[in-house]
Amino acid sequence: MAALYDELLIALHGIWTRRWLALAVAWGVCMLGWLGVALVPNSYESKARVYVNTQSLLQDKVGITQVQSQQDLDRVRQTLASTGNLERVVKETDLNQTISGPRDVAAKITALREGITVMAQIDPSMIDISAKMADSGLSDGANARIAQQVVQKLVDIFQEANLSSNRVETKQSLAFLDQQIAERGKQLAGAEQRRVEFEQRYAGVLPGAGSIGQRMDAARMEINNIESQLAQAQGALSAMNGQLAGTPQTLPGVGASGAPSALAQAQADLSGMLARGWTSSHPDVIAAQRQVDALRKQGGGGTGGGTPNPAYLSIKSMQAERAATVQALHTRKAQLQADLAAMSSRQTDEPGLAAEQEKLDRDYEVLKTQYDKLLADREEIRLRGDVKTETGAVQFRVVNPPSVPTAPVAPNRPLLLVGVLIVGIGAGVGTAFAMAQLKGSFPTAARLERAIGMPVIGSITQTVNAAQRAVEKQRLKWFAGASGGLAAVCMLLILVEFIQRGMA
Repeated sequence: MAALYDELLIALHGIWTRRWLALAVAWGVCMLGWLGVALVPNSYESKARVYVNTQSLLQDKVGITQVQSQQDLDRVRQTLASTGNLERVVKETDLNQTISGPRDVAAKITALREGITVMAQIDPSMIDISAKMADSGLSDGANARIAQQVVQKLVDIFQEANLSSNRVETKQSLAFLDQQIAERGKQLAGAEQRRVEFEQRYAGVLPGAGSIGQRMDAARMEINNIESQLAQAQGALSAMNGQLAGTPQTLPGVGASGAPSALAQAQADLSGMLARGWTSSHPDVIAAQRQVDALRKQGGGGTGGGTPNPAYLSIKSMQAERAATVQALHTRKAQLQADLAAMSSRQTDEPGLAAEQEKLDRDYEVLKTQYDKLLADREEIRLRGDVKTETGAVQFRVVNPPSVPTAPVAPNRPLLLVGVLIVGIGAGVGTAFAMAQLKGSFPTAARLERAIGMPVIGSITQTVNAAQRAVEKQRLKWFAGASGGLAAVCMLLILVEFIQRGMA
């Protein structure tokens, strides 16, 4: 511990004996450092905070979610520092007075991009916009004023971009859709005209609607339905013929007692059996028929003097109606079979006819689908655009207007001045210590013994007379004054800095 203490004393003595060298180095380093600090331009920062509300009840009704609105807002925020916007800032602020050509504009844009910050807070509705100005060619007051102008212009551009971008985007989208709709409309009209010409050319071969295959399938299905209806109609007609066969055309006169004749009664019984659905092979029907035939042979039921039978006339009318229905179904079936044969023959003679028609129908359906979708998209975009622009979808409010900076945010000149002073003192002390280590002398007898390996008999201390003491005292005053002057210069520079800030 004692050896360490001795070494410390030796080092301090070496520095003290070279104190003027240390002071000179300190002055030189401090002057150079303070000059460099003075050349660093002051940087003034202006800030503004904007509140943006993207919530809207009507937007959700038309499919515009809050997430989409926030994405649009983030996109505008990220593109706020684009080259086009910064060029507007340069030309519409006092920076325009400091440019003389496109090269200066590019340099100003680069400097602005490095100093502009657009940051969203924890609440995404709060956005901070800040700008720093540190142009060495301008005064502190000009830098502070331009920083405030830059932030104000960015706030204006931010608001314009959100309010006008929707209108511009909607207008461009509608113009594009109108152009596409017009083109698709022409193509659709052409496809429809080709379909009409094709159908007119093969009108006799292509009855109905749809392709040839579809029409043939429809014809076959209709023939199957007609055959089913025809079977039912023929069955009904056969039943009607059987009922008509058992119904007399006339009714004989009544007897003297007012009761009907035996022949009339037998015929009535036979008609009732047939009306109940009994066939001619039924035993009762056979017996009744034999009785009627026997009475007729006996002359018990002549037709003379009889009256027309109303039941016979009604059944006859119904029979005619059933026969007409059967005939109409036969005619329709024959027509469909003829059309089906004609289409089959046309397919055989012209195998590409069906393919051509299917191609025309397919092209028409594709174009019509696209046309209808474009119309729907146009109406949706028009509605979304109206909602965004007319209902105040995005609401702005400047919470903190752009501030006019009164003090530079950088550099921290007082701290730098003190730091330069400390570095200068350290450089002077370090230089003196290094020179003491380089000099080939021995400050103590013990160190000399270690160096030569021989015992030292004794050492002579330095003696100073009164005149030398007076000179040394005077030099000490000068050193103290020079050292104090270094600190005073530092304090003076700090004072000047605060005075300049107040003037700015």
